[in-house]
Amino acid sequence: MALQEMVPPAKAAAVIPAALPARTDRGGKAVANAVLLSVPDEEFLLLRPFLEPVPLPRYQILYEQSGRIDFAYFLNEGMISLVIITSDGRSVEVGICGRQDVIGGALIFEVNYSSMRAIVQLPGSGLRISSDILSENIGRCPTLRRTTERLLLTQQLQVAQLAACNRLHEVDQRLARWLLMCQDTVDDIRLPLTHEFIAQMLGTGRPSVTIAAGVLERAGLIENTRGAVQITNRKRLEDAACECYGAIQNLRSGLVLQ
Repeated sequence: MALQEMVPPAKAAAVIPAALPARTDRGGKAVANAVLLSVPDEEFLLLRPFLEPVPLPRYQILYEQSGRIDFAYFLNEGMISLVIITSDGRSVEVGICGRQDVIGGALIFEVNYSSMRAIVQLPGSGLRISSDILSENIGRCPTLRRTTERLLLTQQLQVAQLAACNRLHEVDQRLARWLLMCQDTVDDIRLPLTHEFIAQMLGTGRPSVTIAAGVLERAGLIENTRGAVQITNRKRLEDAACECYGAIQNLRSGLVLQ
């Protein structure tokens, strides 16, 4: 049974409010991460001195599969892929994170190792806090803890939905779903992603992705350029995507606190 059948459509807005207060990091730069913007002032001010601004260049690995998590990250911009690597070197993406998320949130449970690789796929910037400092202060940040718990639950349910998607749906449907998720994360119709990279994330061959991308392009839904894909008709791309896109949207809007 697809996870969509188990999760009712959301009836309320996501936990992270639409109108968010202006906040800056310790260097005076505006904070765009929705989680940091959603916590009470006392929690943000407690953590602010420890939030280190960091650039996030493409392909930087934040932590490895079975590796130690030394920092939690709050993205201001960019996109992180959560990837499972098999012993023969093959990979498949099991989650996408952006400025709505906490990367390395397992630290709030004092779990400092990861079951997957976290890698920057679209460059950006963010703030990070060390695992030790987060552990010392999370008890005084109940809103941050509660929000992170909900995000981690959402992430785990998303992994289950994507497992069903990769097994049951055609490549063109999965590609449409994945492009929509990427656009939601970075809020841009142009996605600088190659077919080779997309194939790795979808766990399929590059020729299959090229054929699927051609189908979507001929239908007028996307435009393929060298090293990038541009969404040209979002509404019809949603129609072309498998049901898993809607299921994942419901998960995000229905499981994160208001």
